[in-house]
Amino acid sequence: MDNPLDTANPNRKYVLIVYVLQALAFIGLFFLPVMGVIVNYIKLDDVRGSWLESHFRWQIRTFWYALLWTVLASLTLPIFGWLLWAAMSVWYFYRIAKGWIYYADGKEMYR
Repeated sequence: MDNPLDTANPNRKYVLIVYVLQALAFIGLFFLPVMGVIVNYIKLDDVRGSWLESHFRWQIRTFWYALLWTVLASLTLPIFGWLLWAAMSVWYFYRIAKGWIYYADGKEMYR
């Protein structure tokens, strides 16, 4: 396993870029997380077997579950969708914050 605090690892920047792209969804730039998940899939083979792979998997799961809950919230908006939307927003923020903190500390995300 490589050293998590190795700042020379060229793939570290991709993890940070994707966390930033995911976070920018909060200011209405909803297409940026799509770009982030594309980066995840393109670079996934490059990080396989390293501590960064866990962050890539975390980010990919965050994207797909957020998309699922966003669609469900939108479809049920007249009934209780706003509650789903609010809960998903809190969950999404938590996932980005936790991942970013673990990344900054050089920790692997649990799988």
